[in-house]
Amino acid sequence: MAPLLGILCGGGALLIWWSTWEHPPGVRAREPRPRRLEHLLLSAGIEKVTSTGLLLSCTGCGIIAMLLFFVVTASLPVCLCFGLFGAWIPFGLVRRRARKRRATLRQLWPDVVDHLRSAIRAGLALPEALIQLGHNGPAELRSLFLDFGADYRSGGQFDAAVNKLKDRLADPVADRIIEALRMTREVGGSDLGRMLGTLAGFLRESARTRSELEARQSWTVNGARLAVAAPWIVLVVMAGRPEAMLAYNSGIGAVVLLGGLIVSVLCYAVMLRIGALPEDGRVLR
Repeated sequence: MAPLLGILCGGGALLIWWSTWEHPPGVRAREPRPRRLEHLLLSAGIEKVTSTGLLLSCTGCGIIAMLLFFVVTASLPVCLCFGLFGAWIPFGLVRRRARKRRATLRQLWPDVVDHLRSAIRAGLALPEALIQLGHNGPAELRSLFLDFGADYRSGGQFDAAVNKLKDRLADPVADRIIEALRMTREVGGSDLGRMLGTLAGFLRESARTRSELEARQSWTVNGARLAVAAPWIVLVVMAGRPEAMLAYNSGIGAVVLLGGLIVSVLCYAVMLRIGALPEDGRVLR
């Protein structure tokens, strides 16, 4: 009994000592990372919609689609399938917008780097070089760099302001550029202009190569999407015939619909997996 009491007292003392530290020794404080849906919304450039709002939108679209098809077909299995498709629409639109935004930013980053290189060669400090992008940089990014300028002037802390800029941009190329600039600011160096020139050339070549690959594979991906959607388009056409919809109200009909839904989703996911080009991962988030 005495050893157990000693262990409990020692453990309690350790916990009390541990709780007196704002950040326990050996543990580095980390800023909370955005969840996956929040990161997707930021990648799409949508800042005023939360992940909860996106989920509610998906739920609302699914219910509306389900009710609409139930009125048209009077078949519960059919309306449930199309309710799932309707629930996916907001998520799919956000993903599409995120892809388009990444493609647009991929074309803009070389110009951003060139602007930074020119500003630094003109003698501007690194924070001022970033701030001037809010006036002279690409129009699509000016508001973000203006927000960076407001954050930097309000607090005077470069790291905090640049971290907020990274979160707003939510782009892997932006992460690399910002971390390179941060490291240069911390350790110093005279090769920043040369590094930015090399980076701009690399980004242009990468964007050109990726655009060619996406153009070549677009017709294949669109054809595969049409092949997946074709059976469901036929089902929509058949929705005007009540005798056809009665067949899906039976147990066998529901099993056929469920099997078709599983095959469609699985084939679509495999198609996207096979045809997807490698995406750059975000670093030091």
